[in-house]
Amino acid sequence: MNNEKNIILGLSVGDLNGVGLEIILRIFNDSRMLDFCTPVIFGSQKSVNFVKKHLNLSIHCNYIKSLEKIAANKMNVFETYLDDFTIQFGEENARIGEVAVTSFKKATQALKDNLIDVLVTAPINKHNIQSEEFKFPGHTDYLNQELEGDSLMFLTAGNLRVGLLTDHVAIKDVATKITPDLINSKIDAVYNSLIKDFGISKPKIAVLGLNPHTGDNGVIGEEDDTILRPTLLAIKDKGKLVFGPYSADSFFGSNTYKSFDAIVATYHDQGLIPFKTLSFGEGVNFTAGLNRIRTSPDHGTAFEIAGKGIANTNSFNEAIFQAIKLFKNRKLYSELTKEPLKSNKRKI
Repeated sequence: MNNEKNIILGLSVGDLNGVGLEIILRIFNDSRMLDFCTPVIFGSQKSVNFVKKHLNLSIHCNYIKSLEKIAANKMNVFETYLDDFTIQFGEENARIGEVAVTSFKKATQALKDNLIDVLVTAPINKHNIQSEEFKFPGHTDYLNQELEGDSLMFLTAGNLRVGLLTDHVAIKDVATKITPDLINSKIDAVYNSLIKDFGISKPKIAVLGLNPHTGDNGVIGEEDDTILRPTLLAIKDKGKLVFGPYSADSFFGSNTYKSFDAIVATYHDQGLIPFKTLSFGEGVNFTAGLNRIRTSPDHGTAFEIAGKGIANTNSFNEAIFQAIKLFKNRKLYSELTKEPLKSNKRKI
């Protein structure tokens, strides 16, 4: 791993028929970005050159077949897959899905091996990535398997941070997934991330209820009273500033969320709908709770505008800078807590 001034940033290409690679190249077409990190695309010369030519970009790339050949102050492209396909913007293609998985897996391995410092993933198509070799609903679940820790989908945009108890789970299964163990695990992940990754010494966390009006005393479901509330009280009794469950329907509209360092939603859309409404185009998906840093933009493949050079780069740009900042914050926290200050005793 390189020093703080030369953080090596890995980039998986995502679905090549979507906007991911074009956004990456458009961002780094501005050479000033190289002052902040050394980027490495896990892709291929052919794919990168195709997109560069299509969008008339002048970015210079360093094509390498070994990660030991990474060059600072350049866009590096690590040859990762065979180009036995044609990029067709806006089309769903099974082979393109395989390529997206290959890029992601190779980048994850490099992250595990300390050959890159952080990973930013371009959007994938969750349908065409499925195969006998890859049976995960998305990036987060695979990272949870491959890296150390307990993963948490953590959406961030400035001081707005939303975590999820359950992420890519069907609505009909959510209630059965929410257990005291899960709640404790996810709250711990949020709490520790706020301290280590965001530098907040005494985090204040709100948790949203599962049922409408948090069940209305059991009239609309019992989970909030029998599982969520007692578990949160037990966590609070141990010293963590955790509050809830709050009725989700008015929590954001009333600006109550502004009183907390993070909000934990019980399921995917409960957290992502208000988050994206408040921050769309600027948000970042951070996989917290693991021993390595991974971020991604808050949007998908955007097939409908792929290849047109008009996709908004803000969220991906934020994902890059967020990854760099998180890496530095975590490194600083590690250095500060590595060894207690030794007292110097005066000799008498």
